[in-house]
Amino acid sequence: MSRIKELQKKLYKGGACSKMEIMSLAEEPLEELCQAADEVRRHFCGNTFDLCAVISAKGGPCSEDCKFCAQSGANPSCREVPRFSLLGTEKLLEDAVEKDSRGMMAYGIVSSGRVLPGEDVEELCHSLRLLRQKTSLRLCGSLGLLGKEDLDKLKAAGMQMIHNNLESSESYFQKMCTTHTYEEKKATIRAAKAAGLGVCSGGIFGIGECLEDRIDLALNERELGVDSVPVNLLDPAPGTPFEGAVPLREEEVRRTIALLRFALPKVFIRLAAGREYLSDKGRACFMSGANAAISGDFLTTMGISIDKDLKMLRALGYEI
Repeated sequence: MSRIKELQKKLYKGGACSKMEIMSLAEEPLEELCQAADEVRRHFCGNTFDLCAVISAKGGPCSEDCKFCAQSGANPSCREVPRFSLLGTEKLLEDAVEKDSRGMMAYGIVSSGRVLPGEDVEELCHSLRLLRQKTSLRLCGSLGLLGKEDLDKLKAAGMQMIHNNLESSESYFQKMCTTHTYEEKKATIRAAKAAGLGVCSGGIFGIGECLEDRIDLALNERELGVDSVPVNLLDPAPGTPFEGAVPLREEEVRRTIALLRFALPKVFIRLAAGREYLSDKGRACFMSGANAAISGDFLTTMGISIDKDLKMLRALGYEI
């Protein structure tokens, strides 16, 4: 029995792959590995595909010094970031209703900054109550390092999920950011779980990390019990330390997706920012273990249109 089939069988029996076992798959033939990862996806998740949209609900340069982020106040690129206060209920509702009508399942409300201030949390709670009444969307918030009290308020108002990326392995994250810690991110994720919220947490690839860093990230997400793992591919934005960086090879992206599926057989693995750099806009990744995506535009970059995504995913046999 091949190594790939051996680990598939282990997963199907309810086991979990160790770091060493996942690392061993990195040398296996790419097409065989991707096909097996897709079989694992179908076994545990069926053909359900989770498609979400995001909105920048509060914008401006961020206090944090994440090297890869165009909104970081530590990067000259932040001068180009529009600054605006939290969007009101009317604007959020208009956008959410439009996304709901076009087939989105989830709606991510994103704010710039270390943490959404308390007064903004109260205002957002008011908006959430109406969004829950007027749409069928799963409401998600990417609102920084929130504590249990604010998370409880958001949950009571109708929020169902919190997004908070770990970004990479703990050791590599320390090289990318010094203004907050990995443990602070984990604390927010644990607090969200304690509040009864789902968690979307993943990383960004192509920032100089190695494959082992990506696997360590996946194992941290597994330990935390997250529900969705977004995969962001570096956008080498001008004014950041990664300006001019060469995007990851598509074969490496597919292999990474497949390894994530072996580490996280039951979660939604979600292609997020940077998908536009892939020549097929993610099609091969959706046949290599990924089963979710962010559709439409992102915070600082253009994305893939909703209509194009729906057409591609239906052609692949996914249920939307």
